[in-house]
Amino acid sequence: MSLDFEKQFYDDKIRFIAGCDEAGRGPLLGPVVAACCILPPNFECDLINDSKKLSKKQRENAYQIIKNNALGIGIGIVDPDEIDAINIYEASKKAMLIALSNVGHEFQLVLTDYMPLIGSGYQYIDIVKGDAKALCIAAASIVAKVYRDQMMEQLDKKYPQYQIKKHKGYGTKLHIELLKKYGPIPHVHRYSFKPVKKLIEEQIKLF
Repeated sequence: MSLDFEKQFYDDKIRFIAGCDEAGRGPLLGPVVAACCILPPNFECDLINDSKKLSKKQRENAYQIIKNNALGIGIGIVDPDEIDAINIYEASKKAMLIALSNVGHEFQLVLTDYMPLIGSGYQYIDIVKGDAKALCIAAASIVAKVYRDQMMEQLDKKYPQYQIKKHKGYGTKLHIELLKKYGPIPHVHRYSFKPVKKLIEEQIKLF
């Protein structure tokens, strides 16, 4: 069954709705990536769901469907250095605002996956578990995840010893082991995140 939470909001004033979500809040390395999707009001697709519930193949198939049908798609990226400077919550919010500014299509309402956009000037509704309720948010979650995964694959080619393709930057046992072996990558790892911060502090004590 298609997600249809947003359908209740369409009226004479609200003709287009922008759904926003982000990928990469939890990893120890790489940027946080947000996506904004504006879908046609009557668009339906059973494959589009919360990206965490889809396999890699399903996500990629859904990503192509979204790209082919969306009225507008915007991407927002905030890099690790800025994440360290302003914290991951503020970085995620900033990435969403960048994505909204890049969407390239009019909209009258923003639906987010529980991210309040206070002070942004946008009319918005932040929905708990929005990516499992609203089609436009689910679409944004897929776009953000696939886009970020592609960035991780590029980083994997640049730093093969860290096996980034396997863990996507998350703090898995493998990633922690490789982090201890090779140390954090400047401007790639998030130095403010606890496992990375702890390792740096331990290294400082050795000298």
